Amino acid sequence: MKRYLFRRLLQAVFVLWAAFTVSFVILYLLPGDAVSAKLGGGEAGLSVTPEQLAAAKAEYGLDDPLPLQYGKRLVAALQGDFGRSISTGDDATDMVVSALPPTLAVTGFALVLAILFGGGVAFAGTYTRHRWLGNVLLALPPLGISLPPFWVGLILIQFFSFQLRLVPALGSNGFASLILPAITLAIPTGAIIGQVLAKSLRTQLAEPYAEIVLAKGASRLRVHFGHLLRNAAVPTLTIAGVVAGNLIAGSVITETVFSRDGLGRVTSSAVTAQDIPVVQAVIVLAALVFVVINLLVDLVYPLLDPRIRHRETADA
Repeated sequence: MKRYLFRRLLQAVFVLWAAFTVSFVILYLLPGDAVSAKLGGGEAGLSVTPEQLAAAKAEYGLDDPLPLQYGKRLVAALQGDFGRSISTGDDATDMVVSALPPTLAVTGFALVLAILFGGGVAFAGTYTRHRWLGNVLLALPPLGISLPPFWVGLILIQFFSFQLRLVPALGSNGFASLILPAITLAIPTGAIIGQVLAKSLRTQLAEPYAEIVLAKGASRLRVHFGHLLRNAAVPTLTIAGVVAGNLIAGSVITETVFSRDGLGRVTSSAVTAQDIPVVQAVIVLAALVFVVINLLVDLVYPLLDPRIRHRETADA
């Protein structure tokens, strides 16, 4: 287990480094820069001399050679310092951290709904004896995956907010404002979980051990919960870890549609302004969330499937 954990930790560190490096390269390859946009084109009627522009770039370290900029930013990022926002002058790390709680509230609620929706559909679709009902239920996950989140959000606002007036359409005040954004995020996420779990349950149901347990008189409910679900949980847990990490990225669109405060709004503004320190802080944070979730998933694997422990021991 120590060897297994060490390898996963090395992979996590590599993912974080890759996220920082790739984002750095892409952001600096984009045409223009935030300093020029802020001083030269951001304010009407403002004229900036080349000397002033050069001084502003020097203030943010943008006049250094690219390898030197990368080295400085990487060392600072290892200490949790991503610099100051070019647009506002605020600390980039503080901006991202302060915007995180509203986003975590939405994504956490969405993940719970996604697991309930995806798991419920997959279980009911494979458990029912009515073929037509099973086919209808198992057709829901592909449908949910194909629906664009922004379109789902607008439909939910139109129906539940404007017509039924059950929940607020916009804003981030109270639990009621979480419901529609969370459902918008949960539909595609739960659809992916449901599709993978349904396929895994069907595969396990066709295995000889399932037929033997049923032949011994066990109920279908006991077979599904007591035997099939445990074996089907390993591939489902893998995809659940991936989509849970992606919820942070999905919040950018959702929070924009619902005009919520949070990481999505900060990201949208930073990308528009080419605010490199803030964008990098968001990307590394999203990668960190993804890495932590998947590391926890990797640690749960040996508990669900003892063969992983035996394989790691044999490799050692």
